[in-house]
Amino acid sequence: MVRLGQGLARTGRLAPEAIDRALVAVRAYRDRARALGAGRIRVVATAAVRQAENRDTLLAALGADGDLDVRVISGEEEARLTLLGVAAGLPATGDRYVVFDVGGGSTEILVARGARAECVVSLRLGVVPLTERFLRADPVDWAEYRGCAAYAAERLAAEAWPVIRPLAPGRLVGTAGTVTTLAALDLELAAYDAARVQGHRLSRARIEALLQRLGAMTIAERARLPALEPGRADVLIPGIALTLGVLDGLALPELVVSDNGLREGILLDAIGWSPPPA
Repeated sequence: MVRLGQGLARTGRLAPEAIDRALVAVRAYRDRARALGAGRIRVVATAAVRQAENRDTLLAALGADGDLDVRVISGEEEARLTLLGVAAGLPATGDRYVVFDVGGGSTEILVARGARAECVVSLRLGVVPLTERFLRADPVDWAEYRGCAAYAAERLAAEAWPVIRPLAPGRLVGTAGTVTTLAALDLELAAYDAARVQGHRLSRARIEALLQRLGAMTIAERARLPALEPGRADVLIPGIALTLGVLDGLALPELVVSDNGLREGILLDAIGWSPPPA
């Protein structure tokens, strides 16, 4: 996790140190891909890059590497690719459901049947700016948390629910780091296990219990928890606020966790795969 959106909400620009971290990470993956014989290397940039005034600085540096297929995708395209990854990993059904992806710089929410999106909402509402704006105390100051949760709920009510709720989806699927980490903690995994996380059901009550437990810890204590990805210890709390906001906004008691998501969707799209009909 390179925290590419560091300070972006305040300045509108990618920080030089964040750009440097991103270049180091991408080039490390590029070298691994070449060593494994990859014929094409695709780099997909999401919310932080598409929002930044100086995104060309990062894109030019990546373009200078020559053999990278670099693209900046819209929020709607991010949601489509996320759905492709989710649909590939869950049993096909004919029911209407919601998929949500809480990211560093944005949150995507969509309504789908199978792998076909019926409605997509992309919000400039991510865990990095929420952390920077609301959560300063360590451990969590619950007044700060309530402010964060209230702001997230207000944004969801204004931008997502007017178009999502009328479609009356009956099931919620969560993907990306916040919900997969919560699943790993709920399962008490000694090390992250994608096979066990995939399809795990997380109730609102269990998420609330995890919030109370995690919020009582310092960031350093959270970082030492097994199965917690390095760099996620501070942003997990606003991620929980968003997750609970989605559950409450849709009046649903639980969500299904998908370890598959945007990353798998990018790969599947690159090879031209599409899921069979339900």
